[in-house]
Amino acid sequence: MLLYHNPRCSKSREALALLQELGHAPEIVDYLSHPPTLSQLRQLCSLLGGGARALLRDGETLYGELQLQRPELSDEALLQALAQHPQLLQRPIVVQGQRALIARPPELLRPWLDAAAPQS
Repeated sequence: MLLYHNPRCSKSREALALLQELGHAPEIVDYLSHPPTLSQLRQLCSLLGGGARALLRDGETLYGELQLQRPELSDEALLQALAQHPQLLQRPIVVQGQRALIARPPELLRPWLDAAAPQS
């Protein structure tokens, strides 16, 4: 399990605490210090099963400054912007195997983890 984490973000800290409470010890990626590559961002987008816009924090000032709201921008253009400006990456993101979740709010983790648990 991998957690794209910003230790200054309360939602990211809550997600980490919840994962630990549930017995998980995710590998933590401080994405501001170690930004994901364009290839990693493409994979995240694929695992999340949506477009690149879902990965963007559209409330950030930089989002508007870069005019990323323009509908004509392709997923590739948006992913390139994320690669150059990791502070725009939505958080927290949890990756487990071949699936990923933007855990915002962190309570989304419980049903997501339950769905992956083996049925007895």
